[in-house]
Amino acid sequence: MGGDAAYGTGTRPATTLTVLNVAYPLAPVGPDAVGGAEQVLSMLDRALVGAGHRSIVIGCRGSSASGTLVETPAENGVLDEAAKHRAQQAHRKAIAAARARWPIDVVHLHGIDFDAYLPDDGPTLVSLHLPLDWYPAEALRPARDDLWLHAVSAAQHKTAPPGARLAAPIPNGVDIEALNLLQPKRDFALVLSRVCPEKGIHLALDAAKQAGVQLVIGGKVYPYETHTRYFHDEVQSRLDGRRRFLGPLGFTAKRRFLNAARCLVVPSLAAETSSLVAMEALACGTPVVAFPNGALPDVIEHGRTGFLVNTVDEMAQAILAASSLDAETCRAEARRRFSLERMISSYMDAYQALAELGTDRRRFVAAP
Repeated sequence: MGGDAAYGTGTRPATTLTVLNVAYPLAPVGPDAVGGAEQVLSMLDRALVGAGHRSIVIGCRGSSASGTLVETPAENGVLDEAAKHRAQQAHRKAIAAARARWPIDVVHLHGIDFDAYLPDDGPTLVSLHLPLDWYPAEALRPARDDLWLHAVSAAQHKTAPPGARLAAPIPNGVDIEALNLLQPKRDFALVLSRVCPEKGIHLALDAAKQAGVQLVIGGKVYPYETHTRYFHDEVQSRLDGRRRFLGPLGFTAKRRFLNAARCLVVPSLAAETSSLVAMEALACGTPVVAFPNGALPDVIEHGRTGFLVNTVDEMAQAILAASSLDAETCRAEARRRFSLERMISSYMDAYQALAELGTDRRRFVAAP
């Protein structure tokens, strides 16, 4: 694999595959999921089934899949270390059981804690959906040639620590056609996000209030102690008649709000690895106002498809200026740059290459 390997040319003959996609143990997966990693997994599951492959998904209770869903127990209380350990143990057992039951060609892991339930052998792909410095450094240095790790954007890939062994990045894409919904714009700004300190939602609330613009927040407060405390202390206290928190939004509601909003606000304080929601907003013809963290400067063209800002004051000004940007320009850039088909094709290439690697190894072992 080396330090930066490609997956192949895409010219190899396609074969029918059995792919086991494994979600983060503490978040349900499906088309209505809140997190980007869960949405990418769901899109891959649907694409595998549509292409005639066998798709198996391991996710906690509350998940849904186009293929075969293997449920693990949901943790319904506080998400502390004990809960995380239980969930990881359940995932480890589910992966072993799935591999014993079906002829798995490729295991694809999506969780930040993938190293806690990583199979010991067999073709395995890991998508690194979160900032690379959030992963244990040793987890980014696989010793096996059948274990491939990749970033989800070029910007994220560039942040790899010394010694990391990553394959070429597979940039995220969004279903542009499914997101499109022609409807008039309304005078509100929108935030779609997990609710936690690093997402900076309180700053979007401050900026919207300063701008005198309504703000709608769609998102989920996972029961981590730091997340619930942040919501109560920093978000709930800033809500009023014009700044509202709606909770989690499924795909249909999300599409409606994304198409109607004057802008999407991404106030994240973390190094965003891709920002699927920013791509979705542009696909809906909605400009994005964001801090220039992580991959966001690669997603947003300042002054054309949104605004990159550095302070709450600048964010407020950008929210007001967002209506001056052209919706069709945003849509055209999304079609040109954030194709779902390109993402799916890259993953299918990776699956085929890994499956062939596993087949070649089995042939070698079986040879007299």
